[in-house]
Amino acid sequence: MSSSSAASGISPIADAAPLSLCAREPFVPADRLVAEMVPPPRFDSVRFATYIPDPNQPSQTEAVGVLETFAAGLGGAHAAGAKRGFLGFGRGRAPRTPAGPRGVYLDGGYGVGKTHLLASLWHATPAEPALKAFGTFVELTNLVGALGFQKTVQTLSGHRLLCIDEFELDDPGDTVLVSTLLGKLVDAGVALAATSNTLPGKLGEGRFASVDFLREIQGLSAHFRSLRIDGDDYRHRGLPEAPKPFTDEQVTKAAYATADASLDDFPHLLAHLAKVHPSRYGALTDGLRAVCLTDVRPIPDQSTALRLVVLADRLYDREVPVLASGLPFDRLFSEEMLNGGYRKKYFRAISRLTALARDAKGLVETV
Repeated sequence: MSSSSAASGISPIADAAPLSLCAREPFVPADRLVAEMVPPPRFDSVRFATYIPDPNQPSQTEAVGVLETFAAGLGGAHAAGAKRGFLGFGRGRAPRTPAGPRGVYLDGGYGVGKTHLLASLWHATPAEPALKAFGTFVELTNLVGALGFQKTVQTLSGHRLLCIDEFELDDPGDTVLVSTLLGKLVDAGVALAATSNTLPGKLGEGRFASVDFLREIQGLSAHFRSLRIDGDDYRHRGLPEAPKPFTDEQVTKAAYATADASLDDFPHLLAHLAKVHPSRYGALTDGLRAVCLTDVRPIPDQSTALRLVVLADRLYDREVPVLASGLPFDRLFSEEMLNGGYRKKYFRAISRLTALARDAKGLVETV
């Protein structure tokens, strides 16, 4: 360290260059897909007791009570003589829950804590982790692609509970596929819980209404109880405005000074995402403690925007701070995008990237 750096308290820049997302092309084997069907790191420690309902939104408190009762009803010993083999094949059938809806659907806008509640339900269900699964819709469809439909049914049929976050309702083919899968799992005695996303062209409140969700999953509607969760985005409730972007020099310096940080030019990263299947975006971030981006600029098209949404979700799940220069995150998407059918996804991405940008402020302050 130079004398001037020592005098100013600036941390020395690491000798090793930072990592690069653009240099990664991860391969994710099927057994990892199954093993990772648990709440992501951000939601590993959440519980119903840590959910803080908005006192102005009684539906939030009511939802907690209903979900606690639902979880308690999933107790009991697993089927006698059940055996677990590779990827869970051959497990015994899960015991049936008491009479009533075999599934719950959490209906509400982004940022009201649906994922927190869904993960809390997973944690509260009295069964060993191997008998309950948690994943996003994308992760579930990728599991079907990796194992095949019948083996996926075999793998999940021995579970007590399947939680599906961000149920994608904008692809009719995938919706029918998963609806059929869920029908098989219900027949096997698996309880279900889900949150969902918006259909193309579905505006209104910026959310996918429960009546539409139940229609999309066809014959399964009778198995779901809908829980409406009202409220504002908790990530911005009483919090300061999103931090302004830093300079390229600040971001680069922080990337070199932060162990296990990545540094990428934003346009190049967007181009790289097109070469990696979205199901691998979680693996793309393995081992990262921070993501540093330079030259953030408007998203050029909808396909690119949707890929960035998936990356933002995976970074948020894994609590990876995002330090950026260029355009503020609330100006990533065009007005046309924000008023279109995928508006809910884009607003969620802005919300989550803003939260991660707040988390990253300390990276510059310590350099």
